[in-house]
Formats: sequence, structure tokens, C-alpha cells
Amino acid sequence: MGHPATIKDIAKILNISVSTVSRALRNTYDVNQETKAKVMEVVLKLNYKPNYNAVGLAKGHSYNIGIILPRITNYYFSTVITGIQEIAYDKGYNIVLFVTNDSHERELSITQNLSTANIDGLLVSTSSNSDSCSHFQNIIDEGTPIVFFDRVPNNIKTSKVMQDDYYGAFAAVEHLIENGYTKIAHIAGQQGLTFTKKRLQGYIDALEKHNLPVREEWIIYSGFSQECGENDTYQLLGCEHKPDAIFAVNDRKAIGSMIALKNRNITIGKEVGVVGFTNDPASTIISPSLTTMAEPAFDIGSKSCELLFKHIKKKNFIYEEVIIPGRLIIRESTTR
Repeated sequence: MGHPATIKDIAKILNISVSTVSRALRNTYDVNQETKAKVMEVVLKLNYKPNYNAVGLAKGHSYNIGIILPRITNYYFSTVITGIQEIAYDKGYNIVLFVTNDSHERELSITQNLSTANIDGLLVSTSSNSDSCSHFQNIIDEGTPIVFFDRVPNNIKTSKVMQDDYYGAFAAVEHLIENGYTKIAHIAGQQGLTFTKKRLQGYIDALEKHNLPVREEWIIYSGFSQECGENDTYQLLGCEHKPDAIFAVNDRKAIGSMIALKNRNITIGKEVGVVGFTNDPASTIISPSLTTMAEPAFDIGSKSCELLFKHIKKKNFIYEEVIIPGRLIIRESTTR
């Protein structure tokens, strides 16, 4: 047989109707045991695989969920996907991945061309420049549930899962203060993102709690890459009043900062402390090792997926906002 076996093939071999084969496969009461046994014998012989898309459509489900996220090439998002997969696969669902490359235009294109008939729900982490999220609201209004994670919009009422950005930043900066650093700069993410704002506020509140200065020139907004961290640090080192510590919005920027400090022959830890945010595996490889706030990426993925299935199962499910705490990991970059 040159094509994958179908129910029609089984019916033809046994000289019974397609509907009888279908009912036998579903183990319904109105098919006798002898017929069921014969059907199963042919199923094994032909290596028949059910068409889950067809089954799903018949039941009103596709058994697919979509994931829209900025990148897959960093540790955080790849770990989030792992958490999503564990829940989705356990429930018999496949995932369909869409990557925006952190582009708002690409995000719009994906949502406008998305066939919602082929997915039962969406998990979304927005792009950096998503100042408007009406395209996601339109999808929700059309009946497809969405759960946001990590990068979440403020103006859409649906479930959201985030790490505790505010407390994480506050704890990271307070750790620097407790280790004797008093002139602390912040190389932030891109403006407009909720987690950029929360980490900035945690930084500011920690400084104000300990009566330390908040200098405008010590707060720099830019992208999330290692190169951005390096360039931001060169800008800080060009200030009239130079900082003695740097809190970075993520580990990639923190590592870029450490490279810049090394290039200027500044001893990391002793002269300038550095703290990141993520616990990327690279934070243990770089020398000195990087102090960081570990994000619960796997838990964020699994919890987001669990909430999405609640929305899929119950259309009027009351949305939840879940904040998962991180954990400060102290390493060499803040040792004086």
C-alpha cells in the first residue's frame, strides 16, 4: 500500500462500513467484541495511525497550540519552551512555534496571517516595540484564548505569567549595597516594556531605601544583546561621575558590561561590581563568574500552558495574573 493506511482501507479489507470501523476504534457499545478484535488485528497489520487533525476537527479542537515569542536562541526562551512542551505533550497537544525576531512588524504579520482554525490557543511573549497590542485583542475577541508570559501587555484582560521583576531587581541592587557599592548604575532594557519598567523601579526603590543617589546619566536604555551591554558600559565609563557597580537587565548585557570593563583594565568585583538577571549558563563560564537573579523560566512555561488549557476548556474562565519569584545567586562578580 503506497499511502498511509486509512479507516477506508480497514473497512475494505474487512468488508464492513467505515462507520463500523470508526465506532470499533472508539470502543463504542454497539460494535461486538469479535468485530473490534478483527479491526484491531488489521490496525496492527497496516500500522494504522489516526488522523488527529480530523479527529480534532470532529470534536471542535485542533489539538495544536501556538507560541509567539521574540527569540529561541537564548537560554531563557528555550527553557520556557521546554516547560510548555511538558504540559502540552502530556495533554496530547502539539505546539506550533512562531518567532518574531523581536520585530513588531513581524509580530503583526504573524497574527494577521494566523489560521486560528488550526490552533486552540496561543501563548505569547510580545516583541520589544509592541506599543499597541490590539492585534492580540482581536484574536481573543474572535474566540481564540491567549495567555501572555514574560513580556506582557498591560491593557489586555487575560491570564499572564511573569517572574517577579520588581523584587528581583530590588534584591539584586540591595545585594550590591550590602557589599559596599554606593554608586550603582542600571543598563536597562528597551523603554515601554513592562518588565523594563518593573526592574527599573526595583533598582530605584533599593537606592532610595538606602539613601543613595539616583543619577539620570547612570540609567541607560537599549537592547538586550551582549553588544548593547558593552556599549552601555563604555557610555557609563565616559560619565564625569563613574559608577562603582552595574545592575544589568539581563545576563547577556551583564556579560557585555564585563567585557567592556576588562577592556578598560578595570577589575570586576574589586573596582566595579556587576549583577545580571536570568542565570544564563554563560554566567558560570565567564571569569569572574556572574552574580545574577535566576529566573524561573521552566515554571513560567509550564504555568502559562496550564492556564491556557483552562481557558481552552472553559471559555469564561476568570483570568489570572501569576508572579513567580526568582532567586539571587551570588558569585564572583560582586566580591570586593
